[in-house]
Amino acid sequence: MGCTSCSSGVDGQPKGCKNNGTCGSDGCNKLTVFDWLSNMALPGDQKPFIGVEIRFKNGRKHFYKNSEKLSLSMGDVVATEAMSGHDIGIVTLTGELVKVQMKKKKQPEKVEELPKIYRKATQKDIDIWQTARAKEPEIQKRSREIAIHLGLKMKISDIEYQGDGSKTTFYYTAEERVDFRQLIRDFSSAFSTRVEMKQVGFRHEAARLGGIGSCGRELCCSTWLTDFRSVKTSAARYQQLSLNPQKLAGQCGKLKCCLNYELDTYLDALKDIPKNDIKLITEKGTAVCQKTDIFKRILWYGYEKQGMNWHQISVDKANEIIALNKKGEKVSCLEDFEEVEHVSESKIFENVVGQDSLTRFDKPKSKNNQRRKNKSKNRNQSPNQNRKSKKNA
Repeated sequence: MGCTSCSSGVDGQPKGCKNNGTCGSDGCNKLTVFDWLSNMALPGDQKPFIGVEIRFKNGRKHFYKNSEKLSLSMGDVVATEAMSGHDIGIVTLTGELVKVQMKKKKQPEKVEELPKIYRKATQKDIDIWQTARAKEPEIQKRSREIAIHLGLKMKISDIEYQGDGSKTTFYYTAEERVDFRQLIRDFSSAFSTRVEMKQVGFRHEAARLGGIGSCGRELCCSTWLTDFRSVKTSAARYQQLSLNPQKLAGQCGKLKCCLNYELDTYLDALKDIPKNDIKLITEKGTAVCQKTDIFKRILWYGYEKQGMNWHQISVDKANEIIALNKKGEKVSCLEDFEEVEHVSESKIFENVVGQDSLTRFDKPKSKNNQRRKNKSKNRNQSPNQNRKSKKNA
């Protein structure tokens, strides 16, 4: 999605609103919700819901109560209640859909328990907020230097100023417990603000920062994925993926969340397929499973002493042999159950998208050869012969 100011430029390139997370229509932001009830009027005896969803930096959203009954719409900048002072955020959702979002995110159902919205932000509030946000990149760089100087094994991934500039929240990731008491003292003296440290997981860090995955699309965690489930290496084994950490790991350094998307489909397909460690006992010898094609339902077996010779057997016939082996019976050989796939040789290659012929480099062009022969003849001839040939011409 995009807002009205994200149209294309003169050369066809997207201009972008360049608001850096403060888009007024909320169309360029992460995890947005379309208010499909905005054009519908409430029944006569029902009062409008006073809960409001407000977004802060990097898609962080909280719910507040509109106790002052302000006329709010999507994109309004408001001043909200904080632990001390006030914060500045952007309204992302109002009305009855806020109830659904609160229930989905397991927020308290009693609206009276929510913090309240003070007012619509004035120009002075917005100026202080923008000035504080402009200082965040430099302070993040300085905070990392202080953490490295103290020898702390942590990574400060992001910084967020409170709307009134009185408090700074440092988001960090660490594999072990970090004693940052001295760090907080150094931060307070260096930046002259109250400091709050928040530890986030590696997946949440990638969701906050965003990025492009190996599939070429935006990260799922930064666009629509809200719950992070544990991903195990067994998910890659069931899908017959190579256990290469560079390919299976996402930008967070953990296993990709998308490994769980098709896992149930593979588990359903593997229900009646024999396991790889089950051997087929024949009179010719014991056969071991070498390869499995889950969706074609084909297995390749090879004898223990002839591992290079594979025999293609369907799942049904493999289960038939296993059932006979459990009864103590042996089949004669795998060749009796083998299924040979016949490939038609009529069309080995077909030019469907306009490629050149595969044999275009096999035979040189005749015209070039004839020119080379004529040049070599002229070089070998004597000067007198060349003159005679020119006169005859």
